[in-house]
Amino acid sequence: MVRCPLGNRHDGPDTLLVTSDATSDAASDANEIEKLRELITPARFVLWDFDGPICRLFAGRRAEQVAAGLVEWLERQGLHGLLTDTERETPDPQTVLRAVGRRHPDGDLVTALEERLTQEELRAARSALPTAYADPLIRTWTAVGARQAVITDASPRVVRSYLETRGLLGCFGSRLYGRTEDLHHPEPDPHRLSRALGAMGAEPSAALMIGGAARDITAARRAGVPFLGHARNEAGWRVLRAAGAGPVVCSLQPLLRALRAGPLR
Repeated sequence: MVRCPLGNRHDGPDTLLVTSDATSDAASDANEIEKLRELITPARFVLWDFDGPICRLFAGRRAEQVAAGLVEWLERQGLHGLLTDTERETPDPQTVLRAVGRRHPDGDLVTALEERLTQEELRAARSALPTAYADPLIRTWTAVGARQAVITDASPRVVRSYLETRGLLGCFGSRLYGRTEDLHHPEPDPHRLSRALGAMGAEPSAALMIGGAARDITAARRAGVPFLGHARNEAGWRVLRAAGAGPVVCSLQPLLRALRAGPLR
């Protein structure tokens, strides 16, 4: 049985352990839980990436379609030459927005484009797919006294809308640090992480970031925050491991089990 690697279940960054023995699996799972408990026990502040660890924002509407729509809107404004060929073909709408932000950082154009992307994200949030075990994990962390925040490239309006529909907004309050019209901070950048830490009065060593993108690893490292990677599948796991992530989980279930097991003695 080949299983998506969880936690430290790997031998080097690109080697999966393959087992069909139930006893071996049970021992490995127990070891994984202990490793996760070691990681989460010091964490008094949990910083979540939004798209991936909490939900799949574009589960019902492909991000590629949104990116193409932004490019088409720019072309209707007579700005075909504003983007490079690579930027016009990107599947990531954030790439389109950042490209315009670099070339027109203070104009009405980037403001209008950011609002168009926000509206697309708000539509996507209505059909976003919750990440398995994210809701109970967030609630459990709140129950044991951790303070939580969201760090994301999405609009904070979108995050608030989604969390409200899931009944999770109370776990975060106003601690939603997302995209603004100010795109001066290039990615990856620890700016939002640092804002969240400062607002919560948190030392970086007492925090934990859960992220699903390579740029999250870089931002966490620059901010001095321990990092736990979350991947939807083996391909995502490999990307995060190649980017230098330590522990990476493909499901939040073992993290929830580790948290419910209580702190290490």
